[in-house]
Amino acid sequence: MNQHSPSAQSARNDADLARFGYKQELKRSMSTADLVVYGLIFMVPIAPWAIFGSVYNASMGMVPLVYTIGLIAMIFTALSYAQMAKAFPLAGGVFSYVGRGIHPNLGFFAGWLMLLDYLLVPTLLYVIAAESMVGIFPGTERWMWGIIFVAINVVVNLTGVTSLKWMNRIFLVMELAFIVAFVVIAIIGLNGGQLPQAEWSTKPIWNSEYVTPALLAAALSIAVLSFLGFDGISTMAEESTGDSKAPGKAMVISLLVVACLFIGQTWLASMLAGDFTPVPDDAVGNFFFEQIRAVAGTGIVNAFFVVNVLAVGIANSMAAQAATSRLLYSMARDRQLPKYLGHINSRKVPSSAILTVGVLSAILVLFFAGKIGTMSSMVNFGALTSFALLHLTVMWFYLRRKQSKKWISHALLPAVGFVIIVYVLINAGAEAQIAGLIWLVVGTAIFIFNKATGRSVEIDVTVDELPE
Repeated sequence: MNQHSPSAQSARNDADLARFGYKQELKRSMSTADLVVYGLIFMVPIAPWAIFGSVYNASMGMVPLVYTIGLIAMIFTALSYAQMAKAFPLAGGVFSYVGRGIHPNLGFFAGWLMLLDYLLVPTLLYVIAAESMVGIFPGTERWMWGIIFVAINVVVNLTGVTSLKWMNRIFLVMELAFIVAFVVIAIIGLNGGQLPQAEWSTKPIWNSEYVTPALLAAALSIAVLSFLGFDGISTMAEESTGDSKAPGKAMVISLLVVACLFIGQTWLASMLAGDFTPVPDDAVGNFFFEQIRAVAGTGIVNAFFVVNVLAVGIANSMAAQAATSRLLYSMARDRQLPKYLGHINSRKVPSSAILTVGVLSAILVLFFAGKIGTMSSMVNFGALTSFALLHLTVMWFYLRRKQSKKWISHALLPAVGFVIIVYVLINAGAEAQIAGLIWLVVGTAIFIFNKATGRSVEIDVTVDELPE
């Protein structure tokens, strides 16, 4: 048998799971390319459209600089994910990495904190998409659109990972097509004279007139949050057809690709806007689209509005819901959450977890409809705290437990990543910190209950058998 054949790789994947005490339950049909597509959809290649105006004001017109800083900051986290995904190719992401790399108890809290992000992100996306639909169809109810988006995503996720994979491909092609259309429109605008202020310039990348340490620090906080989502690839590890390195490779590739798309789009949009002038508060939300309208007209810009809604309300939310359900499944499998969340249906997806995420999202949509600002401040605390624990895990697991001598990969890079994440956490808004602490208190209560009822996880892994 060819050791590189699909059947041989499948046998090795099954053996990996057996070594960790699990059997293969999820369907392995995600190639490395599919994982990259999934990561791109999760991060949304057209994400800068909706927030361009606010980032433009905060960065004094240097939006592409913000995303460049974000790429540099988050690449450290992606590399730490790659190191742990290689050692533990499991569906739980940071729950599995921290739990097996340091201690199961700390793994529970890492998974619980990440749940705060994974549960609230779909809700935030539904609320944003519903707001846009009300703009397209005035007089309709926000909650109605939110519930419609929830229902669509639940159905697609329940039909299996193959359906998710194909929907991701379709939406990615659609988003890339509109990015190409925007590039053409921007070039016409820069050369055609429709916008007197528009000109080719490098100022959006670096304008010494406005660059200060304080601005760069503020940009770092904005930028790091813009790339959240690539980590969702780690939750699909047990559905990957590749080897244990595939999820890590996909995370790094998707992060690099989406960063290039972010930087390119915002550079063109910033040049269309001309020299920096603060955008009025009532125009911030549509600032990106107004550049398109000025060059291509209302009909074209409406098409961009619709694509933005579909990308956020369906594509991105669908990916987020898939990641959340896999994390719930993994924690339930290890007896840290109710057993029913670990149920796998005939299509080999965690159906109970998917339905639970859908119900929770619907309830949260009803509560948070029209409250985008409040939601935005709450969604990031959990992910950033989990990232910090991830960096510590790389250092503890490889340096202490495996006695690694790869000081750059296992000491320097995760240490830098840890410092960056902690800095962003310290400078997070008060609402985010309060919401995170409340969530942590709830998690502590669940942890104590699990201990009292004998639900502790016993992990028996021979460290010498794990890859370095």
